[in-house]
Amino acid sequence: MKESISLHKDRYVEQLKEFLRIPSISTLPEHKEDVLKAAKWLASSLEQIGMENIEIIETEGHPIVYADWLHAEGKPTVLVYGHYDVQPADPIDLWESPPFEPEVRADKLYARGATDDKGQLFIHVKALETLMNEDGKLPVNIKLCIEGEEEQASPNLPSFIQQNPEKLSCDAVLISDTSFIEKGQPAICTSLRGALALELSLKTADSDLHSGVYGGGVPNAAHNLVRLLDSFHDHNGKVAVEGFYEGVPVLTEELKQEVAAIPFDEEKTKKELGMEALSGEKGFSFLEQTGVRPTLEINGITAGFQGEGIKTIVPCEASAKISCRLVGEQDPQTVYEMIEKHVKSNKPVGTKVTVKQTIKAKPVLLDSQSLMIQKAADAYEAVYGVRPLFPKEGGSIPIVEVFSRVLDAPVVLMGFGLPSENLHAPNEHFHLENFTQGIETVCHYLKSLS
Repeated sequence: MKESISLHKDRYVEQLKEFLRIPSISTLPEHKEDVLKAAKWLASSLEQIGMENIEIIETEGHPIVYADWLHAEGKPTVLVYGHYDVQPADPIDLWESPPFEPEVRADKLYARGATDDKGQLFIHVKALETLMNEDGKLPVNIKLCIEGEEEQASPNLPSFIQQNPEKLSCDAVLISDTSFIEKGQPAICTSLRGALALELSLKTADSDLHSGVYGGGVPNAAHNLVRLLDSFHDHNGKVAVEGFYEGVPVLTEELKQEVAAIPFDEEKTKKELGMEALSGEKGFSFLEQTGVRPTLEINGITAGFQGEGIKTIVPCEASAKISCRLVGEQDPQTVYEMIEKHVKSNKPVGTKVTVKQTIKAKPVLLDSQSLMIQKAADAYEAVYGVRPLFPKEGGSIPIVEVFSRVLDAPVVLMGFGLPSENLHAPNEHFHLENFTQGIETVCHYLKSLS
């Protein structure tokens, strides 16, 4: 198997380059045809390796690609999920090579989507091809459900899953869209925080006012926005929204130990980030703060004159984008309503405030000791010679909770990226050693399930 993967590596990489050349940016309407092109390219690739019942399923947005191979009688069924859409490439001028012209440098493949998620998704396609070429069949039953809207929080996939539980029924959901701890240290993520995103809009007067005529005598939307945003936290870094921590679990010693087992160097982290100090909720370690505790972050602020030079006005409008990461039993809709109530209670005098929800996703906690996850750990150890750790990711993959709940199946987050690979940033890349070893690891895993 290893020899076969090595023999075909160059061909696999060239095929991945073809996939990466398609600018399937789901969030930009002008790339709608490119997203469809990527779906068709993927469907064709699945047909070539022997997958069956291939469909390009239309949604209200971008299509879902489905395929299966169901001839392993009496064997488990694994549903492979991934996404073929990518983030925008801006700012283009910071890329060392064009984002949609893939280039290999120092055994790393540079392109938008290289690690998130086309490269990791393609690992599964090539693993299935390797197994089919080796035995003329697969060791387990396989279904694939690949979407084109993950980078816009999967607006249409949840309803598709809920409407097709039988079509997607399985014994495990296999996803590669996460990272190792560091090079050579595999990881199986067993916790993902939920998400809530919203926008605050403040308005005072009907128009901006002359600061010489009105300054000091009328409400300033920018000042009032700052006051309102400052009310969201206390001096210990704790979220000050009443009821916010309802449903947040107390950290057990077992969970603390799993988190503490993850390597972390504070001085190295500060140096890499160009920071003098870290901060956050007091009483918790950095990895606890970023993995298993909830947050409320200000993502962006807009107010007043933004052009070159100065315009002496009292701004009448201001806005902010806010996101929360949620854990345990926190419900995003309930948290949103708590924030609405907080805003109403704390809005400055003379200010009209509107709140608009944009994203919501529930948190998910996976059992690291489940059979399906432990067999994945065995597969990593067989290929990399190192047992994976079980980190708690601070990010969100909203669809994981939906798969787990609707299909009542364990989710295995079997990632092959590295934290240093610039996902969502210029010069995104994928280490090709993890591409080839990833194919081998997935092959080991699927065989072990038979």
